[in-house]
Order: sequence, then C-alpha cells, then structure tokens
Amino acid sequence: MTTTSRRKLLSRLVRTGAFVGAALAVGLASAQSAKPIRLLVGFPPGGGTDAIARTLAEKLKDELGQPVVVENRPGAGGQIAAQALKASAPDGTTLFLTHDHTISILPQVVKNPGFDPARDFVAVGGFATFVNAFAVSGGTPAKSFTEYVGWLKASGGGKGAVGIPAPASTPEFLVKLVGQKYQLDLVSAPYRGSAPMMADMLGNQISAGVASVQDFMENHKAGKVRVVGVLGTKRQAAMPDVPTFDEMGLKGFEDLPYYGIYAPTGTPQKFVTDFSNALAKVVAQPDVRDHLTAMGLTVGHMSPQQLAAREKAYTEAWARIIKTSGFVAQ
Repeated sequence: MTTTSRRKLLSRLVRTGAFVGAALAVGLASAQSAKPIRLLVGFPPGGGTDAIARTLAEKLKDELGQPVVVENRPGAGGQIAAQALKASAPDGTTLFLTHDHTISILPQVVKNPGFDPARDFVAVGGFATFVNAFAVSGGTPAKSFTEYVGWLKASGGGKGAVGIPAPASTPEFLVKLVGQKYQLDLVSAPYRGSAPMMADMLGNQISAGVASVQDFMENHKAGKVRVVGVLGTKRQAAMPDVPTFDEMGLKGFEDLPYYGIYAPTGTPQKFVTDFSNALAKVVAQPDVRDHLTAMGLTVGHMSPQQLAAREKAYTEAWARIIKTSGFVAQ
C-alpha cells in the first residue's frame, strides 16, 4: 500500500469514527432528555389502585424505554386527578390510570365535576375488570354475610356504618341496596380512598366496608378482615369460598367495573397506539398477569376502541341503577 493510500484510509477511518461517536452521543442525549410520562392516580399511596399503577409503571418503563412516574392526586374519588389530566398538555407526557368510578359514575352524581370524559379524555387502553366486595373487620364475630346481618340486628338493632372509598360511588349504592334488601339501617361512611378506610377497619373503628376486591385482598388473606360477599355472577378465583351477591339474591350487578388509562383529548394518535401496544405487552407478561390476578383482577388488554365501548356500556348500565335509586346529582 502506498503512502497516499494509507493516508486516505486513515482519513476515512477517522471520519467514520467521528460519525459513529457523534451518533452515539446523539442517541444518549436523546434517551437522557426523554421526558418522563406522568401516570396520575386519583387515590392515596397504599391503596389497590396505587399498587396496580406502580406495578404497571415499572414494566412500562422498560417496554417504552422512557421513565413512567406514578403521581398521586388523591381526593374526591379521583375528581382532582381527572381535572389535572384535563388541564395537562396533550403531548403524551400525562396519562390517568383509573377505574370506573371516576369515568362512569362521578359525572352522573356530581353536577359540576370539572371534566367531561367524552369531551376531555381519549381512551388509551384497558387492562382489567374486577368486582366490588363487602368485607367485615377482624373485630366483628361474623364469618359470613348472613352472620353479619344477624350480628348487626342483635347488637345494634340493624343499624350500622359501612366504609366506602368515596362518596356517591358504586360502593355507596351497593350499601344502600344491601340495606334495603336485608332490612338494615346502613349508613355509608365515605373516606378519601380505600387506604384510610382499611386503616380504620384494621383498627376496628368501623365494622364493615365496601370497596374493590383488590383493596381487601392482602388483609383478607392475612385474616385481618373477612370478605363475605362479592358482586358479579362468578366467584373470584383468588377467593373461591366467598359467595357472590347474585347467589344471595341481589341482582343487577352483572356488568363488571373496569380499569383503564386515559390521555387528554388531542394527544397524538401515534402515541395512543404505541402506548396501548406497550400496555398489551406488559399485561401479557406472566409475572404481571399473576401479580394482578392475585390482587383480584381479571386481566386482559383492551384496545382504545374496546375500552371506550366498555366505558359506554358500563355508564349506561349505572345510569339506570342511579335513576332507580332516586339519587339526585349534587
């Protein structure tokens, strides 16, 4: 090889090395500058929804190659978080993980919730359905719902307070319907989420509570509270000995509540599609599926279109229940 050839080869190698180095630097800078995705949760840390969000956020981070940070905005049954989502820029940096209450129930029971799901939000993807459950505290002698009814009538003349995670929620309507069916004078005691309600149940400050199965699961397994009835038409795989209220004659709760993720209206469709696809991959992972199933969820990905359809059907079903109950939006 001549001296001139060697010089040309060396020059090309230097230029190639510089190009590769520059490309790597740009890629690293891009990865480091990627904005984290805020995943809003409308309930306090320590509750079922918070635990679910943190499980998914950790896996979504790996799938997307982008930080996903859970941000708790508790209060008013998710209303504060929903308002925060509405006020967020539709740029793919803010999402809202929630269950049916905030999306399907709140707009029907609050006159001015500060948001309209149909107008202000776009469905990104769903990942599970679940059921609500009725549980009694460890200080209550009842081992079944029938025993709870008998205990309440014998010790309190049929009067009792039942904790619920939020006012004007599905659990509140359930408390009312249970009271009517079993001729009990039950009063709903609303909390700011399931975590503080659970704390009072564990401390025997309140004898019963209604919330989602996943809110009770850990303490039910530990024997600290006892789930004595679940909604829906099928017993839960995680607690097969607990009867459904359908078995006990309380009908009309066949349409199951759901969990989904939402973005502000105007969020680019590509982001919605990409995130929903990442969510599908995450919930298909055996460890994630097993973990969420153990919490009492029925796991299954819903596309944006499927989540929107479930939301619509569930909202219409509860519109009929709310109207029948005589409840007036406040």
